[in-house]
Order: sequence, then structure tokens, then C-alpha cells
Amino acid sequence: MERVPILKIGDILLVSIQTDMSDQTAVQLQEDLAERIVATGCHGVIIDITALDIVDSFVGRMLSTIASISKVLDAETVVVGMRPAVAITLVELGLSLNGIRTALNVERGMELIAAARADEHDLAFDDQADADTTASS
Repeated sequence: MERVPILKIGDILLVSIQTDMSDQTAVQLQEDLAERIVATGCHGVIIDITALDIVDSFVGRMLSTIASISKVLDAETVVVGMRPAVAITLVELGLSLNGIRTALNVERGMELIAAARADEHDLAFDDQADADTTASS
């Protein structure tokens, strides 16, 4: 069975989908990615779909499911490299890709994940400061 490579770059896992995926390959990717998120403790997942010419409803749902699994495991998902025809197809199919942020390229995707982590850190710091203030009152 064909497997999609998952590369670790710092605190991010990079998934580069190079060919159209069978249903079985997509399900295997979901499992492999969930295992890698837990094993590495990474907080970001970038899915590069630059090589995909066509995205059908199955692939759209698969991307959405991966984003949901990643979020439950404390990782932000960004899809990069979406071609205009793919974006049009997704919209025409009515797929909103909930929970998925998009970027034009990997570099911008990494910036989005870094910004999201910084925002979470700031919120956690603000919550802790509020708790400290309340406790000392």
C-alpha cells in the first residue's frame, strides 16, 4: 500500500501529497498523522496539496477530518499550495473545510502556525495573570 510521507520540521509536521490518493491511502494518512502528532508533540501540521490537480468531495472531507483529529491532539492544520481550480471545485461542492486554515505556500503556512501558537501563548499568559490577580485579592 502506498503511504504519504510525513516530515518533521521543527515543531511542524509537513505532509506533501504528491499523487491522487485512494480511499485506503487517505485513511492510512489520517492514522499515521495522528500517531506522529502524539509521538513528536508537534503543534502544527502543514498539508501541501500543490501536486493535486483535482480534489473531490472525499479528499475535501479527508482534509477536514485530518484537521479535526489534529485539533483534538493540540495541533493547528494549514493546507498550502491550493490551485485556483481546486479552490473553485471545493466551493462548488459546498465543502467549507472547517478548522482548516489555508496559505499559498509552505513558508506562509509556517508563519500562520507560529502566529497561532503565539496567540495561544498570549491567551494562556493573560489567563494566568488574571488568576494570579484574583488569588491575591
